[in-house]
Amino acid sequence: MSRTRAKRVGHKLSLTARGLLVVLAACGGAARTEPKGGVAQVSTPQARAAAADELKTEPYAGHVAYVVVALCDNVNQGIVPVPAALGDGEDPARNLYWGARFGVRTHFNASREWRAVSAARNPAPKVLERVVYKHRTRDAYLVADAYRGAEIAQATADFLGVASGNLDPTFEDGGKTYGLGRGAAAHLVAYVGHDGLMDFRLPSLPRRRDDVRRDAVILACASKRYFAPALRETGANPLLWTTNLMAPEAYVLKAALDGWLAGEDGEQVRQRAAKAYNAYQNCGLRAAQNLFATGW
Repeated sequence: MSRTRAKRVGHKLSLTARGLLVVLAACGGAARTEPKGGVAQVSTPQARAAAADELKTEPYAGHVAYVVVALCDNVNQGIVPVPAALGDGEDPARNLYWGARFGVRTHFNASREWRAVSAARNPAPKVLERVVYKHRTRDAYLVADAYRGAEIAQATADFLGVASGNLDPTFEDGGKTYGLGRGAAAHLVAYVGHDGLMDFRLPSLPRRRDDVRRDAVILACASKRYFAPALRETGANPLLWTTNLMAPEAYVLKAALDGWLAGEDGEQVRQRAAKAYNAYQNCGLRAAQNLFATGW
């Protein structure tokens, strides 16, 4: 999708509108029907799960949400380049999907409902930053990992690994180590970023490991079309995903989490997401409703 220079019409174009133009440009235009690239090289969830199992983790009886953010990357992703600061996949602080105004870290840092309890740089070789949040009024944690932009294939594979129960990321709070994937009363795993499955195929798809119910949120362009085969293998429930090009910004993630924590069903969560998207993008509620889907 080509980007055009916004003309002044008596006042400056809003930051939100600019962000939409940038993010939709990054999608690269109309959604493709088949991946344009080959098979990506990733380490498999099964190969790394054994090491994780050796960690002693505390069961957590509340809600646990894990968010994989593939940082926007002009060089290593199949996108139309965005401004350099927003599209540097090695700089989470300014990245479109992390440190920018509507990035995950910035948006949740400003949230009145969530408080940051820890932040770590380079918690894993392919992850540049991790932030852990605890809800102020509900028994819930949110853990978000910012993956290097060049590691979008690994980020995608790890999202599916957690969704299937083959990966169990851990986090620490109050001197205890908790496992995200097992032991919690409710689980949600989310992906935020460019839809890499437009560009590559994974060498294998992780299959459901246990009978734990996990809800999935996938905020990427046309994610229902491209992620459906892989998500079916994981056994996760598609709580929220998308049907077309979109701006995968954090206010949609927050709306979905609010509904999930309130015990709402998929349709209620979809409506929340649509209202939030329209509130920020002013695209019309009907258009926003058509953009989001729930279930199969």
